[in-house]
Amino acid sequence: MTPVRTLLITGTSGAGRTTVATATAVAAARTGSRTLLLTRDRQDVAELLAAAGAGPLAEEGAVPGTDGLYLALADPATAFQDGLLDLQDRLGSLLGLLGAAPLDPEEVTPVPGAGALALLTTLRRAQVIGETSDWDLVVVDLPPVREAVGLLALPEQLRRYLRRLLPADRQAARALRPVLAQLAGVPMPAEWAYDAAARADRELAAVQAVIEHQDTAVTVVLEPGPAAARALATARTGLALYGHRLAAVTANRLLPTTSQDPFLAGLSAHQQDHLKALAGQCAADGVPLLELPHLGREPHDPVELALPVPETGPRAAEPWTVDEHLADQGQFIWSLPLPGAGRDSLDLVRRGDELVVDAGGFRRIVPLPSALRRCTVAGAALRDGVLRVRFTPDPELWPR
Repeated sequence: MTPVRTLLITGTSGAGRTTVATATAVAAARTGSRTLLLTRDRQDVAELLAAAGAGPLAEEGAVPGTDGLYLALADPATAFQDGLLDLQDRLGSLLGLLGAAPLDPEEVTPVPGAGALALLTTLRRAQVIGETSDWDLVVVDLPPVREAVGLLALPEQLRRYLRRLLPADRQAARALRPVLAQLAGVPMPAEWAYDAAARADRELAAVQAVIEHQDTAVTVVLEPGPAAARALATARTGLALYGHRLAAVTANRLLPTTSQDPFLAGLSAHQQDHLKALAGQCAADGVPLLELPHLGREPHDPVELALPVPETGPRAAEPWTVDEHLADQGQFIWSLPLPGAGRDSLDLVRRGDELVVDAGGFRRIVPLPSALRRCTVAGAALRDGVLRVRFTPDPELWPR
């Protein structure tokens, strides 16, 4: 079976992320690729697909009028309701003992953040469908950059929380639960807690596997302007911190450079200056900068703003490397690529066998490689987009 490629599209608010995602999905379907478009914005997508000749859309499934194109919607309300009611069913006996009245489906409303979880859940379900239906491409319309980076980091973070709250070495206590239940006279909730945690970990691991797969690529859509360079730097830092790759950057709504109108010519020149700043960041990372024109109107057909799907390929399991310099410098150097990061937004804390890294407003807690766990942090420096942390062997822990 042909591997399913996944294209994750994010960018700044108002830069045309949803439009570009829809255009790319339509263009791919028209070339014969079985394509799935995953979005939270049904209204905008429906209008764009109507311009492409699509008929009325169902909630999910094949898009009428565009062979090979399918739609999947991330519904935060439904996802949150299903998850909460499932948890309520699992806690039924305990809630009854506490005298708690069960919630009715009609009174459940999503909380902030439910949209992110719904998108992850739908992405996982889409890939399951894709494996059985043989999608060629899944295009995901992600939220703006900062939210999108946090979303991609969420599976790893939640799995870490689960391991801390319900560590594997405590599961031996399961043998005592029947005895404790008889002594207490009530069902013990530990069993369902471990079962729920194990199921959640499997689901999160499946989502993480999709996000980190070698055939998954991230594209950032920007409209060149004062905020675009900052947004791109944020995306570069956040994606690198969590081990994701930026495959391409798209500059959208570019004005023509040949306009005879003085006002438009001035706007175009100003836009070109910002475009050069984006090009410099892309060149530093070896990432292609794609350009899409300003149409001066709504697209008559989404393919007017279609992206080429970036090439994907094998990726390293971990982009951070440890270099040994014991003979000449008496230390190890742990190199962490953090393109776009600034010293003013960077912080490091050693916490046991982990390193807490804050960069660009994002945080990741990284387990130290085994050799570095027996070392102390001697210093760190950020140079040329790479954070280098120096470790010296701890005499009390290092073999003589």
